[in-house]
Amino acid sequence: MTERLEVHRQIAAVPADVFAVLADPQGHVAIDASGMLMSADGNRVTAVGDRFVVHMDRESIKDIPEMGKYDVTVIIESFEAEREISWSISGTVQPPIGHVYGYRLEPNDDGTLVTSFYDWSNARQEIKDRGIFPVISEAALSGTLGILDRTVRRGYPQPTPR
Repeated sequence: MTERLEVHRQIAAVPADVFAVLADPQGHVAIDASGMLMSADGNRVTAVGDRFVVHMDRESIKDIPEMGKYDVTVIIESFEAEREISWSISGTVQPPIGHVYGYRLEPNDDGTLVTSFYDWSNARQEIKDRGIFPVISEAALSGTLGILDRTVRRGYPQPTPR
């Protein structure tokens, strides 16, 4: 069985416009198809190790009813402007679970091929043994790419220079 999901979508926009959404904590909330991301606090990320907080509500996927509302810290694991961004999560489960989410962007003549991935291959074995993976479905990843496409086409706000 695979321990990684990947979905792809062609977006008719340059990588910089797509990446502007993905590097912004508010962008994560804006494009989330799972319904779990309620809001975020923190600055646009610019490097590996950057962090921001996301306020979550597990009610939308109804897998752990007692979990309810909680916060997670997003920790940037890879960052190559306009090419790739990935992150791990530190939250209520400690030590962190070890799963990673991310995006790869490949420019082409039609804009950008965006790959969304969710990888739990390095998750702690005792968490894998609980049978919770994948927490986010392939359909939710695809839905998020659709929302990302729509968000970029509508003109997501660009960052202000620091």
